[in-house]
Amino acid sequence: MQSEKFKRRVISENLDVKKEKMIKRNLSEIISKKLNDNKIIVILGARQVGKTTLLESLTKKYKKVLHFNGDDSDTRSILSEANSTKLKYLIGNADCVFIDEAQRIENVGLTLKIIHDNRFKCKVFASGSSAFEIANKFNEPLTGRKWEYQLYPFSFEEMVKHTNFNEESRNLSHRLVFGYYPDVVNNPSNEREILEQIANSYLYKDILNWERIKKPNQLDKLIKALAFQVGNLVSYNELGQISGLNNETVEHYINLLEKAFVVFRLGTYNRNLRNELKKTRKIYFYDNGIRNAIIKQYMPIELRNDIGQLWENFIISERIKHNQSNQHFCNTYFWRNLAKQEIDYIEEWGGKIDAFEFKWQSKNENIKFPNMFLENYKPNKTKLITKDNFHEFICP
Repeated sequence: MQSEKFKRRVISENLDVKKEKMIKRNLSEIISKKLNDNKIIVILGARQVGKTTLLESLTKKYKKVLHFNGDDSDTRSILSEANSTKLKYLIGNADCVFIDEAQRIENVGLTLKIIHDNRFKCKVFASGSSAFEIANKFNEPLTGRKWEYQLYPFSFEEMVKHTNFNEESRNLSHRLVFGYYPDVVNNPSNEREILEQIANSYLYKDILNWERIKKPNQLDKLIKALAFQVGNLVSYNELGQISGLNNETVEHYINLLEKAFVVFRLGTYNRNLRNELKKTRKIYFYDNGIRNAIIKQYMPIELRNDIGQLWENFIISERIKHNQSNQHFCNTYFWRNLAKQEIDYIEEWGGKIDAFEFKWQSKNENIKFPNMFLENYKPNKTKLITKDNFHEFICP
C-alpha cells in the first residue's frame, strides 16, 4: 500500500546533533516557548533562508518525527485529500509532524485543521516559502490554531552570538555586498556563484509557478529597476515605463515580490499636513546580497558609488530582524515633505514615534532633523546611525 510504504520512509528516529556548531537562530528561542501548547507552528520565509534547518533543530526533542515534503508528489497526493481516519493511520505513534514547503499541498490548511481538532498526540510544524499561497490555504482553516513567524536570512545579531562582535564587525563591508543568506555565509569562497543560483533559480520560482506570469522578462526588468532605486522614492509610472508594464501590473508584481519575501515597502508617515507627501513609498530588499546579485554588482564598497543605498538597505532590514527577535512590534515609515526634507526611518509604537537617519560616514554626527517634523510630531527619540554606532540599533 502506497501510504504504508510512505509512512515507513518518512518516519525516522531523531539523529544526534551535528558535530559542527550550527548558527543558532533568534527565532528558535521564541518558538521554543510555544512547544508545550497544541497550536501549529508555521514558519514562512524565502527559499534558502534556513526554514528546514530551523525546524529540524526544533524537532530534535521528539522521539519520532513524521516528515513530509511538499515538493514531493507522493506527499501532495497523500495530504491533499486527507481525512481523519487516513491521518490517524499515517501519523500512528509519531509525536511530531513536520510539513516542509506546505504551500505546494492543496487543502493543506484543512488537513492541518483536522490534525489539530482531532487532538492527535503530536506537535505540528509547517514551513512555507510564499506568503500569498500560505495565506490563502492556512488563514481561514487555522484561525486561532497556529503561531506564525517569518524567518529571514542570518542577522548581524545572530552572527555576533555565533562568533563575537569584533569578528562580525570586521566582516561588515563584506556583508554589505554579499548579504546573509546561510549558504553564502557558510561558503565564503563561493558567494557570487551561490547568489547567482539563488537569484536565478529560487527568487521568482513561487511567483512564476502560482501566478502563471506570462511576461517574466518584464518582471525581471521591474526587479532590476527596484534594485537600482533602493532608498529612493518609487514611482509606479516610472517603473512601468522601464519594465513595459502598466501601473496596475507594476503594483501587482511588487505585491507578489513582497509576499514572496524578496522585497518590503515603507510608506510615508503623515498626519495629513498639506505640505507633506502622501501615498509615496520606498522599497527595500530583505538581503543586500540578493539586491547586488540582481544587478550583478559585487565590487567592494571602496569602489562603489551606491554605499549610501547599501547602508540604508542593510540597516533597515537588520532592524526588522532585530525587532522580530525581541518581539518589538511597531509600524515603520519614512518621512518627506514637499520641500524635500526627509527622514530615513520612523518607528511608531505605543503612541510614540522614534526617528532615525542613516549615514555610512560619521562626519555628520551633528545632523539636524527638520524643525517642521520636530515641531509637529515631537518624536520620543531622534538618532543618527553610522558605522560607528550601528550596533546599538541592530544588536544592543
